[in-house]
Amino acid sequence: MNTPLAEALSAALLVLVLVCAVVRPFRLPEAAVAVPAAGVVIATGAIPLAHAREEAARLGPVVGFLAAVLVLARLCADEGLFEACGAWMARAAAGRPRRLLAAVFVLASAITAVLSLDATVVLLTPVVFATAARLGVRARPHVYACAHLSNTASLLLPVSNLTNLLAFTASGLSFTRFAALMVVPWLVAVGTEYVVFRRHFAVDLDAAGPCEDPAEAPEVPMFALVTVVCTLAGFVVASAFGIEPVWAATAGALVLAVRTLTRRRTTVRALLGSLSLPFLAFVLALGIVVRAVVDNGLADALGRLVPDGTSLPALLGVAALAAVLANVINNLPAVLVLVPLAAPAGSGAVLAVLLGVNIGPNLTYAGSLATLLWRRILHTYDTDVVLKDFTRLGLMTVPAALSLAVVALWGSLQLLGG
Repeated sequence: MNTPLAEALSAALLVLVLVCAVVRPFRLPEAAVAVPAAGVVIATGAIPLAHAREEAARLGPVVGFLAAVLVLARLCADEGLFEACGAWMARAAAGRPRRLLAAVFVLASAITAVLSLDATVVLLTPVVFATAARLGVRARPHVYACAHLSNTASLLLPVSNLTNLLAFTASGLSFTRFAALMVVPWLVAVGTEYVVFRRHFAVDLDAAGPCEDPAEAPEVPMFALVTVVCTLAGFVVASAFGIEPVWAATAGALVLAVRTLTRRRTTVRALLGSLSLPFLAFVLALGIVVRAVVDNGLADALGRLVPDGTSLPALLGVAALAAVLANVINNLPAVLVLVPLAAPAGSGAVLAVLLGVNIGPNLTYAGSLATLLWRRILHTYDTDVVLKDFTRLGLMTVPAALSLAVVALWGSLQLLGG
């Protein structure tokens, strides 16, 4: 296939895949369009088979990690960890909406960082709904916090987000070095979101209803909590020995699965369901379609826009470009495209890309797959998201959080080095 035709075909298929992922016609899973699209770009020669295999091999460990973490998060829920989190939020709030918002920010940030953003969206959001109803407060600020923090709070660790995992190897950093450089930007971004939320949702936070007496707190599932902590430690050890984090995540999931299955708190069928195989297939297929677009001209076009170096203006430019691209083509394709272009400038530029693709998606629905999933969960509670309100909140949070986080990253690089 000649280059112009291959470029047009791959770009059109990428748009089709992303649109169908947002709209989900006939409630089809995202993979229903993405997998055939990947097949088309391979069959027509828009991407050489060798490149498709190379992309699949690169994404394989990432997809495997995502599967293991999804199972681990589901097992933690079956063990009662998220129920205990809801009880803690209720006690910490003591019927005060502003204190509940602070508790949600703390928990959502921690869960996103350790168990990845999917756990916050899928498992914590329903708990936040239930806790708000139990305390008689408006759920809106706290539920919106889950959506925003599933993106913003995923900056801290290489395992917090699929985008981080994709960029981790290219960054050339160890697990602990990555975390050390990102901890201040993470705190700054989350803190900025909190300040904006307090002001933007002031009316909702002042409208407290009748508060129920907190019920007796459930017992904290210590085995699940210790397993998560050990798994996190396993990520650090695995990184030190050059082992893929998927193996540490798999080990944690297996340990907790044996206990949960033995105690009949879950079933093998439920565990297989938590794997979200259609979504994993979507990620793999999307990567191949994006690679086709990159091979057929997108990399050259964007390469002229990516600033050189790791000065503060350059980092701001890289992060802004990443944020814009994430909102145009979604954050996962954006990181697949931009990381190879930013990597020659050093780890600082790669981390700036992550700031853009993790904070930027809070501006629009389509910026992040997590946001799309969050919208579906809200629909199950007969709660809709008003596009105007979501975008206005994004305009208030994203520019401020992104610019301040980039300044914090630049400062971290000056102090710690790349």
